[in-house]
Amino acid sequence: MLFSFRHARSRNYVRELESCRLESVSVDFGDYHPLKPITVMESKTKKLGRKGSTSSTSSSSSSSMMDPLSSVLDGTDPLSLFAATADPLLTATTDSARKKRDKDDSSAVGSDFEPWSSKRADILARYTTNEKLSIVSERKATTPGSAVSEKVRTRLEELDDLEEGSQKELLNLTQQDYTNRIEELNQSLKDAWASDQKVKALKIVIQCSKLLSDTTVIQFYPSKFVLITDILDTFGKLVYERIFSMCTDNRSSLPDNFTPESVVDTAKETCLNWFFKIASIRELIPRFYVEAAILKCNKFLSKTGISECLPRLTSMIRGIGDPLVAVYARAYLCRSFSFSFISCLNLDVSSSALLLNSVMSAFRAEFIAARSMDFIGMIKECDESGFPKHLLFRSLGRNLALADPPEGDRLQILNEAWKVITKLKSPQDYINCAEIWVEYTCRHFTKREVNTVLADVIKHMTPDRAFEEAYPQLQSIIQKVITYFHDFAVLFSLEKFLPFLDMFQKESVRVEVCKCIMEAFIKHQLEPTKDPVILNALLHVCKTMHDSVNALTLEDEKRMLASLINGFLRMVSFGRDFEQQLSFYVEARSMFCNLEPVLVQLIHACVAFCFITIPSLTSIFSRLNLYLHSGQIALANQCLSQADAFFKAAISLVPEVPKTINIDGKMRSSETFLLEFLCNFFSTLLIIPDHPEQGVLFLVRGLLNVIQDYTWEDNGDDKVRIYTNVVHLLSAMSQETYIYHVDKVESNDTLYGGDTKFLAETNKLCETLIAQILEHLKSLGKDETLKRQSQLALNLFNSILAHGDLRNNKLNQLAVNLWNLAQRHGYADTKITVKTLEYIKKQSKHPELSHFTDLAARLPLQSRT
Repeated sequence: MLFSFRHARSRNYVRELESCRLESVSVDFGDYHPLKPITVMESKTKKLGRKGSTSSTSSSSSSSMMDPLSSVLDGTDPLSLFAATADPLLTATTDSARKKRDKDDSSAVGSDFEPWSSKRADILARYTTNEKLSIVSERKATTPGSAVSEKVRTRLEELDDLEEGSQKELLNLTQQDYTNRIEELNQSLKDAWASDQKVKALKIVIQCSKLLSDTTVIQFYPSKFVLITDILDTFGKLVYERIFSMCTDNRSSLPDNFTPESVVDTAKETCLNWFFKIASIRELIPRFYVEAAILKCNKFLSKTGISECLPRLTSMIRGIGDPLVAVYARAYLCRSFSFSFISCLNLDVSSSALLLNSVMSAFRAEFIAARSMDFIGMIKECDESGFPKHLLFRSLGRNLALADPPEGDRLQILNEAWKVITKLKSPQDYINCAEIWVEYTCRHFTKREVNTVLADVIKHMTPDRAFEEAYPQLQSIIQKVITYFHDFAVLFSLEKFLPFLDMFQKESVRVEVCKCIMEAFIKHQLEPTKDPVILNALLHVCKTMHDSVNALTLEDEKRMLASLINGFLRMVSFGRDFEQQLSFYVEARSMFCNLEPVLVQLIHACVAFCFITIPSLTSIFSRLNLYLHSGQIALANQCLSQADAFFKAAISLVPEVPKTINIDGKMRSSETFLLEFLCNFFSTLLIIPDHPEQGVLFLVRGLLNVIQDYTWEDNGDDKVRIYTNVVHLLSAMSQETYIYHVDKVESNDTLYGGDTKFLAETNKLCETLIAQILEHLKSLGKDETLKRQSQLALNLFNSILAHGDLRNNKLNQLAVNLWNLAQRHGYADTKITVKTLEYIKKQSKHPELSHFTDLAARLPLQSRT
């Protein structure tokens, strides 16, 4: 039974497109718009609930929507509410005394100093554990039956409670239990202090400090440190405020910047008493932490009290054996004296460059940058023995690369730093410092200053080829320069930029630098360019990358280099000056002949390269697609003879397609790629007008002959799929008007105008293809291929349904036979067959397709076996 295209279904493509569009429905939102802010409206009536509470309901108006959070919380943001109530210790910081202390501290270090409170929550959230914890708790003292006075007995009990024998250990606590217990101790401290039980308060602080010696659950130690030091901070605040209150009366109070001379003797005596009590603590760790907690109280005793205590406390830390405990002890000591950082730093800085470097390395960049000139002054006064000044300038430069100093100080800062850097004799010391300060120069100054810095680097690193030991630093300098200079005309106008590149003598490093430059160009060059300075420089850069390719270069590396070079080629445009554009492409083709993707890009860019460059490519699918694309371009430009030549070249190349091709290092079948190419090719051939000397459908016949002779896989159906697609093509060629055209090119629908001879040729060719497909279906009658037979039969049925005129009895019977063959052995997909029948019944409602009703009645549904 043959499929005759004398009975091909006539297609009205415009009407079919309209029928496929979704039906438009107008929607009246009234006053409501989906982007309009949500409003909550209360009803006028409220119901009285239990306990006298009232509950409101939203209005039933269709134009208002209920916000579920607002309805529950009366507009309160639950996250804000949680943040305000989640931590009782944070809530406690809102009292007036804490506010005053924070004000004093911020005035000493500046508003840009990062407070401890900003770090605290992060630490508690990050360092958690599921392991069991233990804690030492106080044991309630028993009341002795002696006859001593109540006051003396209470005093003895308090002193006894400081001993180890009055403590007990709580075991197997969860993290939450542990946190709750610490919070209870903190509250107990406050309660004891409020009830004038100062010794008990001290006892609680000592007990808590001892917990910091336990590192059993090491991952929880940072959070433990935060919780315990909260108690220490509370104790330190209470002691300080107690002594400060003793210095005031109803007539006057101490100023913020008071001196020890203005402190009354009673307050000094009380302050000394606290330090003596703490000094009598036997264990090192609690003695250190408690004294560090009240370190600020030294202000009541002496101007230099803090600076005298710091060395002693620092030395005490050396007696702590556990390195983790010792590190956190140092951290707490730093916290304790940060309230007067600048004043303390100025007291021993002249003899400790190491301390100054540690400060610049640890503190926030914004804090350091705002005081750059102060730090430069301190650097100048530092003793260089053991720690050279250029390392201090390097640390300062790191901060200035992250934060900006005051604008009026920027040039002076650069001059002060570079005076030290340029005098360095060691090339390694020099480049380590210069690398950092190049970024500062690029951030705040023009190409003139940057060029001066590059010249100085070349001057220091060229003698004795010192640059060979400093490639990482030199790469970093290049990266910093191209990060801040996005105008490549300005960049390449730097007199010392290309001489700087010449220092990269090692090929691998040189290529990496070139890749960085090209990546920056592709990212930041938004407009096409023809600037000769840019073109000459980047051609040199791209040539460097291209010449690095050899037989050992990995394919991924080749693809990356080709992508960067292609990005450059796409950004070059001489406008209407075609001679210059062609000259550039000719030069590029001669320079980049070893990278095939670059040649492909040049072929796309310049049609003159098509005939002479495409045959030189090694990838056969690149050649096939380029011939097809070139033919399409020629057709779009009404160059019909050139288009024919390209299409013939593509057809003649199909037999050379190998069975397998290398894809990412793996050998894969090429049939999938060939099928994709051929489908694209046939869709192009629809609009190709026949050559007057070659006969009807010359190119289509030639391509089919090549497909017929090609050796396909024995267990594959790609050849039949191609034939089915050609049947669709022939159906489209039989229409009076084709579905698409090329502007100013007359296709066969115009040339033949429905001529009967042309339709006869398409019909004959279609009969041949259908016969080939049916023969293949017949060959699939074996058990192991029945599923393939079922799928192909259903595919051909759908092709006939879409493209054939089923009012023809023979064609109608062929469709029914294919349907039965698809379902004969139970391999047909039930969902697909059901949907197909539904489609046929839906189409039968159209007057011109009423015969589909009889067809649907002849198509039985069979369930799978």
